Amino acid sequence: MTTDILVVGLGPAGLDRLPPATRAALDDAETTVVVRTLHHPAAAELAEARAVTSGDDLYDTAAGFDAVYLAIAARVVAAAGDGPVIYAVPGSAMVGERSVPLVLAAATAAGLSVEVWAGESFLDLVWLATGCDPIAGGTQVLDGRALPDPLQLHLPTVMTQVDRAEVLADVVAVLGRVLPEDTPIMVLDRLGEPDQVIVTLGLHEVARYPVGPRTSLFLDPPANGWYGLVSTNRRLRAECPWDREQTHHTLVNHLIEEVYETVDALAALPATAPGAVDDPVPYAAVEEELGDLLLQTVFHATLAEEAGMFGVEEVAEGIRRKLVRRHPHVFGDTAVNDAATVLARWESLKTAEKQRQSLLDGIPRAMPALSRADKLQRRAATVGFDWKDPAEVLAKVAEELGELEAVVDDPLRRGDELGDLLFSVVNLARHLSVDAELAFRRANDSFETRFRRLEELATAAGDQLEALSLAQLDALWDRAKLDLAQGAPPDET
Repeated sequence: MTTDILVVGLGPAGLDRLPPATRAALDDAETTVVVRTLHHPAAAELAEARAVTSGDDLYDTAAGFDAVYLAIAARVVAAAGDGPVIYAVPGSAMVGERSVPLVLAAATAAGLSVEVWAGESFLDLVWLATGCDPIAGGTQVLDGRALPDPLQLHLPTVMTQVDRAEVLADVVAVLGRVLPEDTPIMVLDRLGEPDQVIVTLGLHEVARYPVGPRTSLFLDPPANGWYGLVSTNRRLRAECPWDREQTHHTLVNHLIEEVYETVDALAALPATAPGAVDDPVPYAAVEEELGDLLLQTVFHATLAEEAGMFGVEEVAEGIRRKLVRRHPHVFGDTAVNDAATVLARWESLKTAEKQRQSLLDGIPRAMPALSRADKLQRRAATVGFDWKDPAEVLAKVAEELGELEAVVDDPLRRGDELGDLLFSVVNLARHLSVDAELAFRRANDSFETRFRRLEELATAAGDQLEALSLAQLDALWDRAKLDLAQGAPPDET
C-alpha cells in the first residue's frame, strides 16, 4: 500500500459483503488497521482474524462525541508515522461518519497522503427493505440524536442512530406531536445480517422496541404540519364548493374575526406568560386560534399563487429576509444596548426601505383607535418626541381632564377634548408598560362578568332590573364584585 492512510467503509454487515480489493487490503499484514468501533459485525470478524486497534476506549473517557472523533483522528495520524494505516468505519466512509472528515483534515495538515474507499452504505439496504426509491419521490435522512427543529415530515424519512432507549423515546415524543399514534413506523435493525429485523409497528408501539447500535426507523408520513396544511388547503380550494368561491375580499372578514379570536385567547393567558404557566388550558385555546389565523395566511397565499404572483414559501422567505435585514445587531456587526435602541433602528430601517415621507406613514387607519394611538406615540418616541416619565403624563392627563370639564356643556368641542383625554391616557398606559387596548379589553370583560352576576342575583331575588332603583342596583353591583372576588358565588338562597 503506497498511500499513508486508506479510509475504508466496512459496509452494513459482515466481511463477506466487502469487495475483494477491500478485503485484501484489510488482510495485508504490513498495514496497521484502526477501526472506529468493534461494535459492528465486519469489525468484530476482522479483529478475530488479525490485530486491530479500536477507538472504543475513547468513548468511555472523552467528554463527548466530538472529542471522541478528534481523538480517533489523532490516533490514526500518529499510527501513520510508523507506516501505512487503514482506518475502517461501519457502513460507507462518507455517510454519517463524522470522524472521517476529521481524519482527512488531520492527515492533510500532517502532510500525509489519504485515499477513501467509501464502501456500501446501510442506506442501500434500507431502500431494499422498504421498497422506497430515494430519487423518485425524494427522501430525507435524519440523525435520531439531533433531529432538526422544526421537524418537517413531508417526505419518506429515515431516522438513523436510534441506538439507545432515551434516543428512541425522544424521537417518538417528537413524532407524536404531529403524527397519529397509529402511524406505521418500520423498524430496521441489523440489516444485512441473518438475524436482521424488519418490522412495522404503530407509533405508539415503537417506544417499546429494544434498540441497538444499528437500529434505524423508516416512515412515509401522512400529510402533517406546515406542508400538510398547505397541501390540504390547496385540495380544498380545488374540490370544496365553498373554498372555490372565495376571493381575497370575501376572506377579509374571516381574517379580522380570526385576529380578534386570537387576541381573546391571548388575553386569557396569565400576565406572566410565557413564564410560570402551570395551566395548559389557556394555551390550548391559543394553539387553536393561531392555527385558524395561520390558515388565513396560507389561504391568501394560495389565491395569490393562482394569480401567478407568489406562493406561501415566498411569503415565509420574504419575512425571513426582512427579519435578518432589520436585525443587523444579530445578523451583522451593529451594536445596540437596549430594546428601545432596537425599536428605533427598526423604524429607521423600515422608513428607508419603504421610502416613507413621514415617520407616521404606514400606520393603518383601520386599526382599533387605542392601538393606533399607541402606535403613533411609539413612532414619535423613536426620535425623542415623548414624555420623560409617568409623572409628566399624569400631569398631562389632569390638564386634558380640566379642559374637558371646561367644555362639557359645549357639544361642538367636548368630543375633541374627550379624544385628547383618551389620547393622553393611552400615553400614560404606554409609560406604565401597559397595553391600553388589552387593559381596556379586560375592563370590558370585567364589567360584563360583574353585570352578569348582578343579573343572577336579581333573578335569584325575584327582581326585575328595570324595577330597581339606582341605589339598589349599586348594592347588587357591590355584592357581585364581592362574590367574584371570593371565587365561586355563594348559595343564592
